[in-house]
Amino acid sequence: MSKIIVILGPTATGKTDVSINLAKKLNAEIINADSTQVYKEPLIATAKITEEEKENIPHHLFDIVSLNDDYTLFDYQKDGRKILNDLIKQNKNIIIVGGSGLYIKALLYNYNLEETNIKKIDYSKYTNEELKSMADKIDENNNIHINNRHRLERYITFYNQTGNKIIKTDEINTKVYDFTLIGLRTNREELYDRINKRVDKMLDNGLLEEAKKLYSKNYKNFSNIIGYRELEKYFKNEITLEDAISLIKRNSRRYAKRQFTWFNNQMKDIKWFNVNYDNFDITLNEIYDYLKI
Repeated sequence: MSKIIVILGPTATGKTDVSINLAKKLNAEIINADSTQVYKEPLIATAKITEEEKENIPHHLFDIVSLNDDYTLFDYQKDGRKILNDLIKQNKNIIIVGGSGLYIKALLYNYNLEETNIKKIDYSKYTNEELKSMADKIDENNNIHINNRHRLERYITFYNQTGNKIIKTDEINTKVYDFTLIGLRTNREELYDRINKRVDKMLDNGLLEEAKKLYSKNYKNFSNIIGYRELEKYFKNEITLEDAISLIKRNSRRYAKRQFTWFNNQMKDIKWFNVNYDNFDITLNEIYDYLKI
């Protein structure tokens, strides 16, 4: 019988390293649950796993669409469940890894979606508070958390383009598969330091050059990626490079905070592990003990 293990948590907590080690131990295949890593073009900005780092472990739903393509939550759910069901039929163990909570929710829970021709709208100029106010005007009982920005945007867009409201039901929290949720976390000071250092490393590895090349091609989803969004303002001479780098770090930290809040509010049965970055094997062994493997 297949084991399905989900590795989730805020950005920069070490999810990729855990997924590779678990996959090797369980002879498992890995499914991506990060909304930015479905794109082919970004490499450095999304901290995408390299071919060498994959260690010949099969990876699914990485590098599948272009930044010019529209890839919806419905598309991910449809593609992900097909892969998941195929692997289960083969009695394969499966590791799902990523920080996009809504992807995980759509893949593994009874999250009913319909294929629509909804056009994507850029809400980057609005704060979470403004988006929440817009959603409340549609229905004050919408129950969408103020930090669930993705869902607020989708809720508002769906209503404006269809005239219908997305209704939340208790069925959303019903599991479609049998799986175990493993969460990675650390204290805020440690996490923010790791994020800042990771941005510095991305810049050393060529983030600026990568962003400049992709910006020149005018990809429509370019500004949806943290790192590109801020550098775009630099390319337009709206801010200095130093300011752009500061914004990348700030927005990455804010994103990590939103991720952690979302997981805590939306997924109640996560087993959280405080990562020991000085001795990562300690964390791995704690996870192995919990999973009894």
